[in-house]
Amino acid sequence: MAVKMRLTRMGDKKSPFYRIVVVDSRKARDGAYIDLVGTYAPIKQPAETKIDVEKAKSWLAKGVQPTDTVRGLLIEQGILQPAQPKKPSKKALAKEAAAKAAAEKEAAEKAEGSAE
Repeated sequence: MAVKMRLTRMGDKKSPFYRIVVVDSRKARDGAYIDLVGTYAPIKQPAETKIDVEKAKSWLAKGVQPTDTVRGLLIEQGILQPAQPKKPSKKALAKEAAAKAAAEKEAAEKAEGSAE
């Protein structure tokens, strides 16, 4: 069973309010859920997010995958750490070094030309 932590919409038309829930990924967006983890009210200024930290950490430890939006909310609340940037590939590093060498060579040639 693929379990996700995602938002389920509540509230009136043009007045959204979301619950952060743990649900089988095959269920409908507003269908039955396994556990309620928190709430998110984007209309309020500033947006109001309430998350039960213990429940969220417990579910994440069990392997539940949060959606991108929920991941952002968890990072904002300090429950998850932001993803580490990927290391640049060897090819990208080589291109960068070649561009830097070319720029230095061009600068040296300009300096020689102006010295004469």
